[in-house]
Parts: sequence; C-alpha cells; structure tokens
Amino acid sequence: MLRIADIKNDKEKVVSGLEKKRIVNAAEQIDALLALDESRRNTQLESDSVLNELNSISKQIGALMQKGDKAGAEKVKVQIGELKSKSKVLQDQLKSIEAELLQTLYSLPNSAHEKVPTGTSSEDNAVVLEKGKIPELSDAALPHWELIEKYDIIDFNLGNKISGAGFPVYKGKGAKIQRALINFFLDEATKAGFEEVQTPIVVNSDSGYGTGQLPDKEGQMYGIVDSNLFLIPTAEVPITNIYRDVIVKEEDLPIRNVGYTPCFRREAGSWGAHVRGLNRLHQFDKVEIVQITKPEDSYKALEGMCTYVESLLEKLELPFRKLLLCGGDMGFTSAMTYDMEVYSAAQKKWLEVSSVSNFEAYQANRLKLRYKEDGKKITLLHTLNGSALALPRIVAAILENNQTDEYISVPKVLQKYTGFDRID
Repeated sequence: MLRIADIKNDKEKVVSGLEKKRIVNAAEQIDALLALDESRRNTQLESDSVLNELNSISKQIGALMQKGDKAGAEKVKVQIGELKSKSKVLQDQLKSIEAELLQTLYSLPNSAHEKVPTGTSSEDNAVVLEKGKIPELSDAALPHWELIEKYDIIDFNLGNKISGAGFPVYKGKGAKIQRALINFFLDEATKAGFEEVQTPIVVNSDSGYGTGQLPDKEGQMYGIVDSNLFLIPTAEVPITNIYRDVIVKEEDLPIRNVGYTPCFRREAGSWGAHVRGLNRLHQFDKVEIVQITKPEDSYKALEGMCTYVESLLEKLELPFRKLLLCGGDMGFTSAMTYDMEVYSAAQKKWLEVSSVSNFEAYQANRLKLRYKEDGKKITLLHTLNGSALALPRIVAAILENNQTDEYISVPKVLQKYTGFDRID
C-alpha cells in the first residue's frame, strides 16, 4: 500500500500517478487521507500527554499518604480516575482512526510510475518491441480449438463434466506438451539464476492482503468454504509471502525465485468467441518468477526480467511483441507493467502470455518486507514478478503457428522434453 511518508514527500507525484490509474478525485482523496493521518497524529499526541500526566500524578499518591494527607490523596485518586476515563476514550478513538486509515490505504491502488503512458484501455498501450516472423498459414489452417479436437489432445467436454467450463483435460501428447513446457521454463529459470521453490496453492487472507489480492480481487479468487483460505490466482502470492514480516540480510539481495503452480481464476465475464478454447480458463498452469531488490535496483531488475521472458519466446520460435501498459490498463498493485504477447496465426491476433511488473514498495509495505541498509537503517524493499510463462496461450500459439495439413511440429527446444517432434 501507499506510504504516508511518500505522499507527504511528493504529493503531486502520487496524485499524478493515481490519476493515470483513473482514480476519480485523486487529489481530494489524498487530501482526505492526509487529514485522517493528521487526526491520528493529534489523537496519539493527546493520548500520550494524558498517559504522561497519569503517570506523573500516580506517583504523588504515595508521597501524600506518607505525609498523612488522605484528603489530598483522595483528590489525586479522583483525578486519576478522570484521566483513565479520558485515556480510554482517546485510545478507542485512536483505534478507530487507525482502522479507517488502514482501510483507506488498502482501497487505493499503487501510484503509476512517471514513465507509464496515460490512457484508459489496452488501445493506449505502447508497443516498445516486436520480434519474430509471423507465419503464413494455408487457407485450410485451423484455430487451436479445432486442432485439439482433430488430434484429440485436449478435451473441454470431459473437463466440463468433471468441473465445469474452463477446466480442460489434457490427454496424451497434449499432457506431455504441458509437462514439457513446465520443465523447460523451470530449467531455463534455474540457468538464469532463479532459485526454484514449491509452495502451497492455497493461501490465507493475510497472504492475500500482503500481495494486494485482497481486498481488491476477492471476486476473482476461489474461496474455500468454511475456511480462511483461497485458491491462488498466481504463484506470485505464495512466493512473495515467503518473505512477509521478514528483515532480509543485505548480502542476500537480490532474492530471485521461480515456481510452478496451477492457477485458479474465476474470470467473471463473457465467454464468447474471443475467449474460446485456451484463450481464457478457470484453471491453468504457470511458471512465475519473483524478485526482491533494493529500491535503487528494481527498474534495472524489471528490464532484466523482460529480457529473460523474451529469450523464452525466442527459443520457442514464437513471434512476439512487448507492450508498456498505460495507467488505465495496469493492475491494482503495479507501478509499471510490461506485457508480452505472442501472435496466434490462425486467430490472426495477439495473445497476452506474460505480465512483468514492478510493485516498488507497495507490496513490501503491506508485507513488512525490509532490510537493514548499511546494517543500520530499516528500509522497505521492492518486489517484482513476471509470468515466465503462462501455458494456455503459449500452447494455443504453438499449435496454430506450427500446423501443416498433416501434423503439428513441436518446437525444437521442447523435443528433448516431449520425446517426439510432431503431433499427428
């Protein structure tokens, strides 16, 4: 969440960043937040003053009793009672103000970085890189939802019977492609210096608040009945929460983790032609990379993570482009986000396969994730994460872009994992 100190230090910058996120009346909301914080400070000062006075007067009773001044002692006891009552009122007020302040901070998204483009939708995102040759398919080319039926490798009807729409069953070579991609992504991340972790796929509400899925996205997560647990929407949540309430040793920075998990998203909304097949699912597999860095290193780390994701797409021989998201298309917790999209030749459109984001100190402030700068000053760290990669649309693009009339070629880099070079 935003920090009061940062807002006070450069209110205009924070307001500008919130306006990029399409926050209505951002300046007024920030002014109200600062007024609430001032009320908290004043109440705290008054409460401290009453407690100091209470402690001071309490010491007088013994001296008065020793002098035999019972009347004076009784008078002091009355004052003590009054001060205790006033102290309780002030403490209750303080708790109420602090709770309101916390909820107000939770309700505000991260402020967009100054380099983030202004815009309201995906139409305003900036294309900063495009690589790879878009394949030219024959007129008989099929979209992936027809290819998977033709080769019997993914079954949506079975998934619908077992769970419901958006839960496919992968079969035969379809299942092996999934496993090949997961192993390929994990191996590549390990080579690139990310330490692999295996985490739970359910998290508690503290973890959801820590990374910002709560209270903003509870409608997108599957909650487990009669529990304080949620199925994870991304491995970002459990991996980053490993470091909740931790003071990291400076020599251990940067922290670089990678993990594979299934992911679960309610994905409320339309299920029309634009989200057919693998384009949108309720359950999907993803390999996630997470970094924790010093504040001054986070944007260099962001660019490095993007370069790494680009290398995966190049090795898979998929045409892709990199977009810098505008403020109106960014996530709640992000300060800057790049999306990677691959071109789906049969659908003739770009499909998002990765988001790489810098959250700056927004998550770290919620998580109380810090380090001792120069072994002395306690400083919040910066957190970053990226999809490396999400499987469904990668699979869709591989199937469509590598199809012939008789078979589908498997990318060379995956063949040592699959044990076959084609799907036929």
